[in-house]
Amino acid sequence: MSLDFISIYGFFNGFVPNGLEWVAFTIAAGALAFLVINVLMLSTAVYTWFERRTLGRFQNRLGPNRWGPFGILQPIADLVKLITKEDTTPDEADRWVMTFAPLVLVVPTLIVAAVIPFGPDSFLGKLNIGILFVLGVTSVNTIAIFMAGWGSANKYAMLGSMRGVAMLVSYEVPMALGVVGVLILSGSLSLFHIVEMQTIPFLLVQPLGFLIFVAAASAEMSRTPFDQIEAESELGSGYNTEYSGIKFAVLFLAEFMAPIITALVITTLFLGGTRGFDPIPGQVWFVLKTFAVIFALLWVRATWPRLRVDQIMGFAWKGLFPLSLLNIFVVAAQVVILQDDAGGISARSLWIMAAINWVVMIVAIVATAKILGQRRLERPAPTPSPLANMYAEAD
Repeated sequence: MSLDFISIYGFFNGFVPNGLEWVAFTIAAGALAFLVINVLMLSTAVYTWFERRTLGRFQNRLGPNRWGPFGILQPIADLVKLITKEDTTPDEADRWVMTFAPLVLVVPTLIVAAVIPFGPDSFLGKLNIGILFVLGVTSVNTIAIFMAGWGSANKYAMLGSMRGVAMLVSYEVPMALGVVGVLILSGSLSLFHIVEMQTIPFLLVQPLGFLIFVAAASAEMSRTPFDQIEAESELGSGYNTEYSGIKFAVLFLAEFMAPIITALVITTLFLGGTRGFDPIPGQVWFVLKTFAVIFALLWVRATWPRLRVDQIMGFAWKGLFPLSLLNIFVVAAQVVILQDDAGGISARSLWIMAAINWVVMIVAIVATAKILGQRRLERPAPTPSPLANMYAEAD
């Protein structure tokens, strides 16, 4: 039996009498939700261990190594610790808003995974507006972060949430525009059809769109170098300052789950999804590509310094936004020129587009760096102060 909803529903529908199809529908939906939630929860637990161990290697330290072999049981120890901690709520806080904010943050992340096509017949991958669904659902995170800051009744949490909302709203624009190039090439909003059209991975065909999407997605996750929502040096812990116990655990569950979901989406849109070489199954290729993206995102987090707020906002509107428009116009012009009479694009045309777009990307990035980059400051010659030797004559 396939893991798509229709197949699961058809299986359970064979065991219920006529007129009770809603029972089969409910069971199928519950089974699919149970599978998605538990797989993601376990994957996130493993990822927290992997990230902490990898960051330890990058920073010349061990990382977690006490609980279990190589510290593999550390996520379980963290969960037990957070569950047993006291769940406190400030007297002035809006209790309902503060309580629901973690749920509003984590639920969209879980929902996105349900539409990722892990194979020809898996989950809801054949949703015909899959990419619009992903962009729409992930935008709910903005509301959740504002709810967390507002409900806490803490000025530092509120400042962190306002900063986060401004950043997330800004980066949603280049993220959506970065996907337009993929839609132009594939001619579809379906994630399943986008994977089918990638005879050549779209990473090679439009590298500029890939970089725009990855940068915007990193900002949406509030990961280094865009982690201004939780700027410890000035805001304590940001929007989650007043959270503790299981609510704090749910907030960080969403934060650590975000790189996994982002890697799944990037693999689907730009790396060909389950496409690979025989005899290795497509699902194995999908997992390997996703792991490579996760590691690349973690590498950036471990090595890049944090940007200032003004640099982050300027990069969105002055850098990524014009680059995304350039990518759309270049890809659209290439499709109009290189498509055949039936509206398709051959593999030869895709390679021609790839060669052109790599040159366009390099020129565009260099030009953007020259325009937005800080001009080299000439170090002035030191001028000795006349007061430096004020007692020289007395000697």
